Amino acid sequence: MATHSPLSRRGRIAAGAAAFLASALVLAGCASGGTTTAAAGGNSAEEASYGEISVQYSWIKNEEFAGEFYAYENGYYDEAGFDEVIGISGPDTGVAKLLSGTVQVALSDAASVGAAIAEEEAPLKIIGATFQKNPFTILSLADGGDITTPEDLIGKTIGVQDSNASVFAALLNANDIDPADVNVVPVDFDPTPLMNGDVDGFMAYLTNEALTVELAGYEVTNLAYAENGVPYVAETFTVTDQYLAENADLLKAFLTAEIKGWTEVFQQPVDDTVTLVEKYYNAAAAESSEGLEAVFGALDPEKTALGIEAQNLLISTEETEANGLFTISDALKEQTVASLAAAGWEVSVDDLFDTTIIDEIYEENPELIDYLP
Repeated sequence: MATHSPLSRRGRIAAGAAAFLASALVLAGCASGGTTTAAAGGNSAEEASYGEISVQYSWIKNEEFAGEFYAYENGYYDEAGFDEVIGISGPDTGVAKLLSGTVQVALSDAASVGAAIAEEEAPLKIIGATFQKNPFTILSLADGGDITTPEDLIGKTIGVQDSNASVFAALLNANDIDPADVNVVPVDFDPTPLMNGDVDGFMAYLTNEALTVELAGYEVTNLAYAENGVPYVAETFTVTDQYLAENADLLKAFLTAEIKGWTEVFQQPVDDTVTLVEKYYNAAAAESSEGLEAVFGALDPEKTALGIEAQNLLISTEETEANGLFTISDALKEQTVASLAAAGWEVSVDDLFDTTIIDEIYEENPELIDYLP
């Protein structure tokens, strides 16, 4: 195994530098440090004091949050002015917790946030995105369903988790496939039904279940959503409209720390990142009342390394190389909104996104753009 992500060796294109409901929603003061303030005498992150904030993770504490783990480990949250950043294990979209004020930031996804805005007029905004590409795939076995095109879904039995039903519908709608032509059966996140031949295809993450099946010795085929009509951002930094309006400086400091943490993922050896992920995974397992390790098993270092490399391909694109991590281009915003419309969720770009803060960070600190070594 190479000690660095392949992305660290990838040449930069054009040098990589060309460029939610609660009627009494009261979020001011959610952080223990109160509303965003800077210490007297200056506005720099080092002089600010933002107290404590809570961040909901979309999934369990594994490699999906390697950048956050580096932000803890290297003191980036501390230097940004936070007494504590509490990372809360998922799985959870974070939408309900944002709206109730239980958390201040959620690492969510465009479908969950867009659905809440479209269906409930939830006052939420995506302010940045870690994954520039939709990580969902329809996973099949090469010597089984071998689903290589959307049309191959017709007549097949596809395992879809209840929480992902609407996103699967988006894939069908985007490719003009009648849902009646596909046999959808409920599954959980364990891909065993696919390996046992109980389903022809399985809704999965490119960076997770797809790797599990491959490591089990199966040749797999992936029908990636991002390449088949449903491109949207994921692992989105999401907040309420009110929190955004009242805590811009805090969020700027937080996102800056996040950028620094995720930069480490690209600059440090993969083996070192695996060790760091294992540390945080094991700590979360020890603290879990649900027996995290009993449910998900011990962390597999080989799969974790592959997951890091796979998700880096979803994070680093020509656009982020040119504009910086977490930025979302106008074109990608439009593509995301179109993907949601295909699932029946009508939202506008302005309804869903406000990336002013992330753009300002790079205007003020252009050196942060250069995250690849």
